[in-house]
Order: sequence, then structure tokens, then C-alpha cells
Amino acid sequence: MAKIGMIGAGSWGTALAAVLDKNGHEVLVWSAIEAEVQMLQEHQEHIEKLPGVKLADTIRYTSDLKQAVSGMDALVLAVPSMYTRQTAHSMAPYVAGGQLLISVAKGIEEDTLMTLSQVIEQEIPQSATAVLCGPSHAEEVGRGMPSALVAGAKSRETAERVQHYFMNEAFRVYTSPDVVGMEIGASLKNVIALAAGMADGLGYGDNTKAALITRGINEIGRLGLAMGAKYETLSGLTGIGDLIVTCASMHSRNRRAGILMGKGYSMKQAMDEVKMVVEGVYSAKAAMGLAKKYGVDLPIIEQVNAALFDNKPVKDAVYELMTRDKKAENEELAWEAQ
Repeated sequence: MAKIGMIGAGSWGTALAAVLDKNGHEVLVWSAIEAEVQMLQEHQEHIEKLPGVKLADTIRYTSDLKQAVSGMDALVLAVPSMYTRQTAHSMAPYVAGGQLLISVAKGIEEDTLMTLSQVIEQEIPQSATAVLCGPSHAEEVGRGMPSALVAGAKSRETAERVQHYFMNEAFRVYTSPDVVGMEIGASLKNVIALAAGMADGLGYGDNTKAALITRGINEIGRLGLAMGAKYETLSGLTGIGDLIVTCASMHSRNRRAGILMGKGYSMKQAMDEVKMVVEGVYSAKAAMGLAKKYGVDLPIIEQVNAALFDNKPVKDAVYELMTRDKKAENEELAWEAQ
């Protein structure tokens, strides 16, 4: 049994706390919001963000960050991506050398273009940092539905520790050394899911969704490979797997926000309606920054940015994608005859 601090009490942090508790670990969940701590203590359920998922009375809760970090065998950082640096900075004085810190949020920092594990390593250099991601909605994980994810780290030993803590009969965990590929896939799939939702909101069908998913993984792959990611990662659970589930499911807050924008909502109106953090909005600008840095063309993500931040009508964005210059599907494939 390990002592694990869950830093963040949103839907994903709550669901993962349930997994860790089921595996026999001692789990302490931290939230900066005292009212959230009281709700979890009183109801053993996150009524707002994960309703219907009852939590075991063995899980404990606190708003004291030092208590949640100090002396733990592992820490799981589950705050939304835009709060990762701030929270990591606050945690740093309490993190011991070599203490395992597992990042489970998905995003790219807009100002620095860093992945979240890079942000954590910068703020808490003494930690042993890992990531955990894959096609997994909190609503299903919390109810014990079978899911498969990937634990990534620079060392096999670190990744296997994460695998050991989380894996059970309903929560399968693979390991990978390709942390960059995992984080790029996990972040940019949210942007593509916004596009898929916009198409749904416009009333388009399965043909459109298939095109967006397929060309979306192509864009993620081009950028990921340019950044040093491996093809096998981008074609696996944290690449195409995560993209499929996020584009197809109504659990996806990114898809839901996109649907609303397709129906005419502004970005802010859509985010207010979803009532949860829409990570793709925060990764979209960063993706374009990375595209410029690495010289990669990302037409779908570019049009999502235009719809989000330049008030471009969603229908116009789709039209522009469909009427781009004629191209081969894959420029790497050679013709037998000219």
C-alpha cells in the first residue's frame, strides 16, 4: 500500500482517487476550494463534476497543500492545465528529492510552449516526473468501466511504478518512454475535438467526423514527429485512441463546446454553458505557436483558432478547409508511373 496525494479534486482527480483507493492505497485528495472539500467529506461524491459516483469513506480530503504533499510516496497533479505551473510552484517547497509526481492533465502552456511535464520539471526539478494519459473519461473510469491508458516517464522504473499503483482489472496501464508524443497527442486531440463538435453543431454527418479525425491525427502526427515523438505513440492509445474518444463522446467537454459554437454560440458562451474547463481552448493558441516554431502546417487547428479567437463563423472555417489547394493525401508516397 502506498500513500498518494491527489492534487486536484475535479472530475478526473476524483475518478483517479477512486481507482487508487480500490487498489488499496491510502489516498488524500487536495482542493484549494474549502467548500469543495466539505462537499466531498459530507457526501462522499463530487455532486457537481462527477455525480452518481460514490467514493469510499477511506478516501480523505484536505485544503492544506503541505499536508497533501509531505511524506507521500507519490503525488498526482490533476489540476486543469492552466493552473499547473501555479500549483507546482506552490507544491515545490514540500516535495522531497526523488518524490514521484504524476501529471494527468492535458495541455501545452501558451506562453512558453512547454508540455505540462516540462513545466513541472522546471518548477519542481527535484521530483521524479511521469505522465498518465489515454482515452479515458472520468465519468466512465469512476464507474469502473474498462479503460486502457499509458504511463510515460524518462525511466522504465518510474513508468512501471505508475503502472503498479494504478493498474487493476478495469484500469489497464501500459508504459512508454515517449513522453513528448504522449503529451502532444493528449493536448492537441482536444483542439481537434472542438472542430468535430463544431461540425456536429452545424448538422454535418459521419463523413465529416471521419475526415476530421483522420486529418486531425495527421496534423498531430506531423507536429509530434517534428518535436521528436515516435510514430508508434501517435498511432496508439495516447494518439489516435484519445482522439477518437474525445471527438465521438458526449462526455467530452471539448466536443460539447464545439457543438455549441457550431450552433452559433461564442467561445465564451460555449465555455460558460459547459461549466467545466475546456482544455482545447487553451491548447489551440499554443499549438499554432509550436506549428510556427517547427515549420508545420496545421490547417484544421488554424481554423479552430480563427473560430475561437477571431470570431470567424464556423461554417466559413469549414468552407476554407474544404476549398484549400489540391493535394495528395500523403506526399511521402511515390507514384509508380509519372
